[in-house]
Amino acid sequence: MEAIIKKSFNEKANKVLGISPEDAIISKSYLLVAFAALLLGGLLGLLQGLNRAGLLVLPSWFTYYQVLTAHGFLLVVVLTAFFAIGYFYAALSHTLGGLLPKVRKLAWIGFALKIIGFVLAVVPILMNKASVLYTFYPPMAAHPVFYIGLVFIVLGVWMCAFGAFVQVANWRKLNKGQHVPILAYFATGVFVLLFFGSIPVTIEVLMIIPWAIGWVETINVMLARTLFWAFGHTLVNIWYLTAVSAWYVVVPKVIGGRRFSDTLTRVVIMLLVIMNIPGGFHHQIIDPGITEHVKFLHVFMSLAIGFPSLMTAYAMFSVFEKTAKKKGGKGIVSWFRKLPWGDVRFLAPMIAMIAFIPGGAGGIVQSTNQLNQVVHNTMWVVGHFHLTVGTSVVLTFYGISYWLVPYLSKRVLTPRMNKLGVIQTLIWTVGMALMAVAMHWVGLLGSPRRTSYTTYFDNATALGWDPYLMFLAVGGTLLMIGVILQVYAVVHLMFFAPKGESEFPIADVEEHAAKTPYWTERWGRVIVIMLIVIAIGYVIPLIEIIGNAPPGSPPYKTW
Repeated sequence: MEAIIKKSFNEKANKVLGISPEDAIISKSYLLVAFAALLLGGLLGLLQGLNRAGLLVLPSWFTYYQVLTAHGFLLVVVLTAFFAIGYFYAALSHTLGGLLPKVRKLAWIGFALKIIGFVLAVVPILMNKASVLYTFYPPMAAHPVFYIGLVFIVLGVWMCAFGAFVQVANWRKLNKGQHVPILAYFATGVFVLLFFGSIPVTIEVLMIIPWAIGWVETINVMLARTLFWAFGHTLVNIWYLTAVSAWYVVVPKVIGGRRFSDTLTRVVIMLLVIMNIPGGFHHQIIDPGITEHVKFLHVFMSLAIGFPSLMTAYAMFSVFEKTAKKKGGKGIVSWFRKLPWGDVRFLAPMIAMIAFIPGGAGGIVQSTNQLNQVVHNTMWVVGHFHLTVGTSVVLTFYGISYWLVPYLSKRVLTPRMNKLGVIQTLIWTVGMALMAVAMHWVGLLGSPRRTSYTTYFDNATALGWDPYLMFLAVGGTLLMIGVILQVYAVVHLMFFAPKGESEFPIADVEEHAAKTPYWTERWGRVIVIMLIVIAIGYVIPLIEIIGNAPPGSPPYKTW
């Protein structure tokens, strides 16, 4: 009883006084690394875009493929993972009454492992010994140290996942029969996916290391590709689920509204967790060695994720309309004017949501067998990636940073910094629109992805791509300006903004809302169903890929 009273007091104190310094330093450390990766990865992206447009010739000691590998690694692996962990650990601290000492220790161990892995992976890239692109699967082979670095990164992620699980389990033990606070529920879903989704890529990397060292002569390329995309497909939806947490919980509070439905929110999380991992084969639609019925199953699972996304779209726009009309908005569309468009905490995630409409449609195209044949391995895919991750996810992260960083630093978002955030958001939106549209269009004209600039001996078709690639370069330049402004805003809000208390915005549910059923708390059941669905999607094809494997491939260095 005494422990329960103490825990309740800690929760109330945490919400009134803000996050403890010990917990804040964890999240701030993760966020600083995330935005340092953004700055460096953004610069590399600019170099890549200028080269691809034929405006910049990169030196022999720093090739296009080094830049491409480092750009993808820094933004896709480092930025997203460090930001998500920093954000969710702050949420766990705020909603569950502060982090346990052992959870803090796990977070710091995870941080150290990830930093070690980050350094081990980046050094071979800079030495041009790991230009294997973001996907890094065989037959191209990097230096073994690169893969060892990836192992450390995964171990760091697992430490953070275990810390989150311990924190939530402790809260549930002290609050029997109660629902886990909604952001902690989101964190549980994200860390479940991070843990189980990273298992296939861990197996892949442990296969690759002896092959890269030379202890094993050949490797099963199809198996390695399959294990990678079991992870890669899940990773995309981990970012998405992180962004969705802010859409459902934070944005309604920022605009002065309430959450749509606690039950629907938890069901969406459960569906995304259960249906996520079996979808990787839609990235391998043109791969041989995988039977059609298996590909169709994975395409169905990929498209099924559209249902919780549609539920989210309905819920969010219902909240927007209801809140705006309470503030005097009228008409079918004109109520949009009553939303706080001048508040960067709303503007950035709102644009991110809007961008997900064409981004999601492009995902349907790439999950459809016939249409995938047209766009596979073209710049269309890169454009889709920049719409979904570069806009829907990253813009949401930007919006989060404008309230999370002041909250962690006990500082305030001033009108001046809010205005800078609005300008930065608009610059980012215009730059990404130019880049993504150009990439989609030139992809339909046949321009390949993952290649440096070439005219293919002045081929007429290749020369026809140049005007679109110029838009890509202009968009990339604007994005670099946006990166600089964003990093400046984060540093200012963390160290130089006026002192004060900032809110951790969490919207309440609607008044007189129906009670959330307790079966939504049965995470053991959710994980069992998820594992059954994974088995349905992967056991038979993996047996076929291993049992009917062709002669393996030796390592190749193609750069």
